[in-house]
Amino acid sequence: MTCHSTEHEIRTDGKKKVLLMGNPNVGKSVIFSSLTNKRVMTANYAGTTVTAMEGDLVLAKEPAVLIDVPGVYSLKAVSKAEEAAMQMLDQGADVIVCVLDATNLERNLQLAKALKKRNTPVVFLLNMVDVAEHKGIQIDTEKLEAFLQSPVIPAVAVKRKGFTRLVAEINKVLMGKPHAAIGEAVDTPSLDIIADDVLTYQDYQETVKDKLERWTIQPATGLPIAILMVLLALGFVVGMGKAVRAVFFLPLLNNYYVPFAEGIAARITTEGTMLYSVLAGEFGVLIKAVEWPIALILPYVFFFYITLSFMEDSGYLPRLGILIDGLLRRFGLHGHSIVPISMGYGCAVPAIIGTRAASSMKERLIISALVSLAVPCIAQTGAFIALLGDHSFLLLLSIFLVSFVVMFISGTVLNKMLKGTLDPVLIEVPNLLPPSPGALWGKVKMRTKHFMIEAEIPMVIGILFAALTIETGALNYVSFIVEPVVVSFLGLPPEASVALILGVVRRELAVLPLLGMDLTLAQMFVGSVVALLYIPCMSVFFVLVKEFRFKWAAAISTATILLAFFVGGLANYGIQLFQWVTVTLGGGA
Repeated sequence: MTCHSTEHEIRTDGKKKVLLMGNPNVGKSVIFSSLTNKRVMTANYAGTTVTAMEGDLVLAKEPAVLIDVPGVYSLKAVSKAEEAAMQMLDQGADVIVCVLDATNLERNLQLAKALKKRNTPVVFLLNMVDVAEHKGIQIDTEKLEAFLQSPVIPAVAVKRKGFTRLVAEINKVLMGKPHAAIGEAVDTPSLDIIADDVLTYQDYQETVKDKLERWTIQPATGLPIAILMVLLALGFVVGMGKAVRAVFFLPLLNNYYVPFAEGIAARITTEGTMLYSVLAGEFGVLIKAVEWPIALILPYVFFFYITLSFMEDSGYLPRLGILIDGLLRRFGLHGHSIVPISMGYGCAVPAIIGTRAASSMKERLIISALVSLAVPCIAQTGAFIALLGDHSFLLLLSIFLVSFVVMFISGTVLNKMLKGTLDPVLIEVPNLLPPSPGALWGKVKMRTKHFMIEAEIPMVIGILFAALTIETGALNYVSFIVEPVVVSFLGLPPEASVALILGVVRRELAVLPLLGMDLTLAQMFVGSVVALLYIPCMSVFFVLVKEFRFKWAAAISTATILLAFFVGGLANYGIQLFQWVTVTLGGGA
């Protein structure tokens, strides 16, 4: 599985090339995964795949590469994703597999007709026929084949129905056997006439699922459902994460691993030496490199990815985007921007890359700034839960409330500062479908694995740096320099400065050092606010440079530092004022 550069050059090493195309959210990634036996991130929303995924077509009779092209509604490039799709199409292919959504056939036919005008054989896969039949939609595939002059194969991708015939039709083309006409204009009849001729609608009894689909996009019912979903999701992640930590990870760590690590350190050097402290002391690499990413954060990461993957694959996420479309438009975004923003709660890097599907540079810049500034990644969220969850669930909720308020204010300001317009865009509303357990588990496993790979090495480096800073006494000099800000303005102890240093390496490292300090609830809250808004980690900075150049990356980083200290200071003085008023009024009473 290969992610390609922005030039989207597909190298097939002499193999035949098969393009998998279609509108967003028609099931292409599921089909790709089945035909190549490769696991690909599949999600029930538009804009998931910006760069192409490629893999060997395992049942092809000729060596062939299958390429999952970004979803497009037409062959007129509007976004970065559509530009990428057009470039891949212009590079040529031996056959195109165009996936059609049986529940939205008329909309899909625009792309189908456009592809038929290309000088490439096309095979059409009519996906989700089971959902269409459930909704009382009947499609005459023989008539549709006559109109499109290409094979039209009814299919249910999640059950692999129709794949045998699909592979057979692909092999016909690859082996040079007779195929349907190529390059037919298909200009007549019009799309509505084709739809009227091949589609018939039957009355059907509305089910609870149908009502739920309607309720989730109507403000009166959708907003309460959205609030309930968010609270349930947060409760699930926090509750299950804490339970797994308490029952499994922490006993294993404290009873077995810590003594084992201390024994290794004692064999290498004598207890009390600097080397022993670096290995097994307050910030000992052997202990913290396992305790922080695995015992403290991994349980929350795992259950968060279950929740996010469920919301993606069920089709609920774009419905949430429709509900808040009006709010997002106030700071220059569309409802579909909820997709990269929600990805930011997993990791800011894919969220920023995912903005390539946005329709304007202004929208890309605003999303990237908001994700970098006020959206905590899952590792940082896990650290917040570990710090605040055991003391006050309300305090934990307040951190997310601060995040939303800062996002709203910052987005409004950026919308007024940045030049550009908000281009019209079509928001995809998929059917609510129960996720495939196999696909969901594969996604959760892949994302968790990526987190461990991407987080562990930078975290070990950060812990080692912290240990050396403390043991060599360098922290005393740093604390002296930042003491006016950390102690006087933020109200935090001097040793909290180590969290600010490590936060540059990984965002969660701006929180985790606070766990070992004797902090009041007020200090925990202030420290969490600063960490929430603090400078993006190095990987985020570099992807900002890559996507928008150094100037924009530096501007975001500078703004986050200033805003973190400003809001953190306001929180500190606000809490002090509240405490003073409370004591004064209480004393007067």
